Amino acid sequence: METKKMIFVILISVLLSLSLPVRTDYVRPQPRKTLHFPREPKHPSLPHQVHISLAGENHMRISWITDDNSAPSIVEYGTLPGQYTFSSSGEATSYNYLFYSSGKIHHTVIGPLEHDTVYFYRCGGQGPEFQLKTPPGQFPVTFAVAGDLGQTGWTKSTLDHIDQCKYDVHLLPGDLSYADCMQHLWDNFGELVQPLASARPWMVTQGNHEKEKIPLFTDAFESYNARWKMPFEESESTSNLYYSFEVAGVHVIMLGSYTDYDELSDQYSWLKADLSKVDRKKTPWLVVLFHVPWYNSNHAHQGEGDGMMTAMEPLLYAAGVDLVFAGHVHAYERSKCVNKGKSDPCGTVHITIGDGGNREGLAQKYIHPTPEWSMFREASFGHGELKIVNSTHAFWSWHRNDDDEPVRSDQVWITSLIGSGCLAEKAYESSKILVSP
Repeated sequence: METKKMIFVILISVLLSLSLPVRTDYVRPQPRKTLHFPREPKHPSLPHQVHISLAGENHMRISWITDDNSAPSIVEYGTLPGQYTFSSSGEATSYNYLFYSSGKIHHTVIGPLEHDTVYFYRCGGQGPEFQLKTPPGQFPVTFAVAGDLGQTGWTKSTLDHIDQCKYDVHLLPGDLSYADCMQHLWDNFGELVQPLASARPWMVTQGNHEKEKIPLFTDAFESYNARWKMPFEESESTSNLYYSFEVAGVHVIMLGSYTDYDELSDQYSWLKADLSKVDRKKTPWLVVLFHVPWYNSNHAHQGEGDGMMTAMEPLLYAAGVDLVFAGHVHAYERSKCVNKGKSDPCGTVHITIGDGGNREGLAQKYIHPTPEWSMFREASFGHGELKIVNSTHAFWSWHRNDDDEPVRSDQVWITSLIGSGCLAEKAYESSKILVSP
């Protein structure tokens, strides 16, 4: 077994050195230690790595893993502890990755569910009882936002701080586990986030650390797609790498920085169609997430989002996207309303929040002088909270991890583009861009 592990590590190292680009213009700080997860013996039928996600209107997807391949994909649930008045059956999958074989990965959709309600549930007909709270059906609604999590001591601090936040949905713009082909780290990450991810929906998109493609051996995103199924089918997407969902009065779009995005791509066509169907009377706020930032004044990953920005920013501007969240750069930065590389009162606020706690350390080198569009930037670990109060106003705050205490370091009131009157001003031009073939 030790010989197999050694061969595996050598193989991964060689293949990654051949397939990953080398960047010499940025040197990361020293990494922090990865958390240690002692394995406790469990009955093979018991669920672990439980997490939930939104799955269409008034429905939730429950995902978990069992070591027993015969365990049923059943979820029992109800509004009282231990009293399960409803049940749903789902699907299961598994995958092999070189010498690794996953457990049985279950995905079961439950509902319809009431808004703003606590449900108690059990996976697979046995094991511990979990509880979740559904998001509200109207404003106010609060999102916790943190990307590039990993599983270090800083990650644990970030998760502890998020747990203190009274949020409804967690948004994660890519780079979840930092497994980087070492598949047992996916299992460790699932255990780490289970206390939070089993109680509130986690809506995620992929980053570069989810790619895990080994030429001739494995396809890209195989582990990510198997473990973290998102509502792509419910939003008429053909790929788990991009999708949309609605909660309260917010339409959220999750895009893929690592799948085709040019004007001839499926993702571009889907995005254009999805934006054209958004009803701003029903969802006055429009929020977009992807991994690689378009507006970035850090030396790290400078310019990597330019291609996607060139292709898709006109669509986002035409649709009147209020906020964009990205990760990838391990620091925090908030822009003014921007478009085409400069301030625009009818543009989008871009926030880079790839500072969840990954092992690679912080990106501490910034470009000087500060670009005129950049309002606040800092290389610290932390998380963000977006409280959308009503159809026109939201309160954004970023909380730095400072000596393991959450410190509110940046905060601002944001007016929606509906509230500012921008959408009415560019309605005609927007209709031409979004409706034209």
